[in-house]
Order: sequence, then structure tokens, then C-alpha cells
Amino acid sequence: MQQADGSIGVAQTATKCATQCATLPEAEVARVMQICNACRYCEGFCAVFPAMTRRLEFPRPDAHYLANLCHNCGSCLHACQFAPPHEFSLNVPQAMARLRGRTYAKYAWPPVAARLFARPWRFAFVAVCASLALFLLLLVLNGGAALAARRPGDFFAYFPHGQLVTVFGAVFGGVMLALAVGLRRFWCGISTGQALPPSRGAAGEAAAAVLTLKYLDGGHGEGCNETDDAFTLARRRFHHFTFYGFVLCFVATLAATGYHYLLGRVAPYALNSLPVLLGTLGGVLLVVGPAGLLWLNLRRHPQHGDPAQHSLDRSFTLLLLLSSLSGLVLLAARETAALAPLLVLHLALVLALFITLTYGKFAHGLYRAAALLKWSIEKRQPNRLGLGGE
Repeated sequence: MQQADGSIGVAQTATKCATQCATLPEAEVARVMQICNACRYCEGFCAVFPAMTRRLEFPRPDAHYLANLCHNCGSCLHACQFAPPHEFSLNVPQAMARLRGRTYAKYAWPPVAARLFARPWRFAFVAVCASLALFLLLLVLNGGAALAARRPGDFFAYFPHGQLVTVFGAVFGGVMLALAVGLRRFWCGISTGQALPPSRGAAGEAAAAVLTLKYLDGGHGEGCNETDDAFTLARRRFHHFTFYGFVLCFVATLAATGYHYLLGRVAPYALNSLPVLLGTLGGVLLVVGPAGLLWLNLRRHPQHGDPAQHSLDRSFTLLLLLSSLSGLVLLAARETAALAPLLVLHLALVLALFITLTYGKFAHGLYRAAALLKWSIEKRQPNRLGLGGE
């Protein structure tokens, strides 16, 4: 009874402190974490809570770290005795999501581009229109329609191989640079004043958590909460479809590059060739995964996540879905008269997807991987507080 009274006393103090602070997302995360630190009921749910027990205070670096370590599975919300309509009004997933969205903009590079996170639909629309205009212009300049008659189904008759490599290579290089700098800024931001020496096995453990989406199992293996307090592994599976669809499409691109430069075999490739088989399978996964994630997002419980970020989630997911779907339609129609418009549309959607990667939902995967790496390193170090049940 005394322990329960003490927990409530700490919670009331934390609530009063947060009320007096500026209503920033960092302050709300600090408030809910202080109350959770007094309760500890959810300590076994995910990596957030054992990481929380290593701290008594939650300054900005720690708040940013924990926000990106959270996978927004929703389990803690439905298990929480202090969740709304309780006067403490604890909503850990929502507090973390609101702050997490702001970390994407805070650590974006160049900093001036951070404002793009606030207008995801407009950004995606402009990127698609600009990409369409570019490829239509190139099509006219290349005289592709006349050249295509010589080799039906030949994409490179419309756009030479070197031209596509130049366009996509330049955009991809810029995207990778911006993502790398942003990720480094995030790592330095969450590690301020802390020594994080390399730990044996930490990188492997973090990689395994990323590849298996370990923390999308709700901490008990039954999955996340989506529309209500029922558990489901749907979000984990749709994420797996999406992630491994990306991987297969990337491997297909590598295979096509090997065919072109090492074997001297120029596209178009047969339907039973390795690049086409891998690309087709990856494309199917990239239709099923994003379609499922979009469906889940539209049905999500209103207290899960940050409603203000729905446009960020949905714009990226829809663009990814359309890019994948257009690629499959293009493959099916590559021997028809519809090849030219479908090719232009597909290339424009893929280029727009690349352009928006850095300043869209894609960033969450990189920041979460970094947070998981920090947790894997941190858990191997002595806990100076000794308050958790690690």
C-alpha cells in the first residue's frame, strides 16, 4: 500500500512539473516516463521501459532516444491504469509519436528542408509532377517513340541506359548523403554527454531486432493493438512484406547491373530471368505490404500515434504502393503500345519516391535502427541505478 501511495505521489509531482513546463513534446514524454518509472507495470513490454529504468530524469537527448525506440505497438496504452480518462491521462504511444515526428525534422539535413515534413502531400505531389515533366521532356528529346519500333519492349529505346543511370544515380547519391548526415546528427543528438563504447554483439543484436521487427510483437509475441485492445501481428507482417520487397527489388537491380556490365546482356530480359523474377516477387511484396499498412493506418485506434502525422504516413505509403503497382503493370504491358506512357509514369513515381525518402516516413526506419543500436550497447553497460529488472 505504501509503495502504491509512493507511485501516485511521484506521478502527481511529475504531472505538476510538466504542467508548469512549456507544452513541448519533450516535456510530455518526460512527464509520462516519470510516472511510468514509478509504476513499472509495462517493464517487460518492449525496449523502452527497461531503457527508462536506467534514468531518473529525461532531458531532451533521452526523450528523443526513447521516442524513436518506441515502436508504437499500443500494448502499454491498453494495459495502463493511468490512461485516459484517468486524471494523469497517460498515453505513451501518442506522446512518443508526437515527439518522434519532430525529431525527423530536427535532425534533417540540410536543416532548411525540415519544413518539408510539415507538407508531405504537397511535397509528394510536386515531386511526382516534376518527375513526370522531366521524363516527358527526355522522351521527346530522345525520340523514343520512333526508336521503340526497332525493339518492342525495350525500355532503353525510350531512355538510354546511361541517361537513367545519371538521373537516378544523382538523386540517389543526394538522398544517401542527406540520410547519412541526418542519421549522424541524430546519433550525436541522443548521445550527448554519454560514452557509448562499442560492445561485442551489440550491432548483431540490433540488426536482428530490425530484421525481425522484434518489438512489433507487443512484448508477448501476440502482436500490436490496432483498432482496439485485441492483439494482431498484421502490422509486423505487412512491415516484413514491405521491407523484404525493398530488399528483393534492390537485389534485382544488382542482378540487372551484373547482367549489363559483367555478362554484356542488355535489357529487356526474359520473364524467367533472375532480374525479372526477383523484381516481380519484390514488386508483389511491395504492393501487399504498403496496401496492408495503409489499410491498418486508416483503421487505427484514434489514441494510437499522432493524428497530425497521418498525412506523413499515408503519403509515403501511397507513393510506394503506386510505384510498385505501376512497375508490375509495366512489366505485364511491356510488349504493347501502352509501354511508353506506362514507362514514363513508373519512372516518375520511382524518382519521386527517391526524392521524398529523406523527408518522409522512410526516416523512421533509420532512426529506430539507431535507437535500437544504442539500446543494445547501453544494456551491456553496468546500470548505475540498479532500479530495473533487466
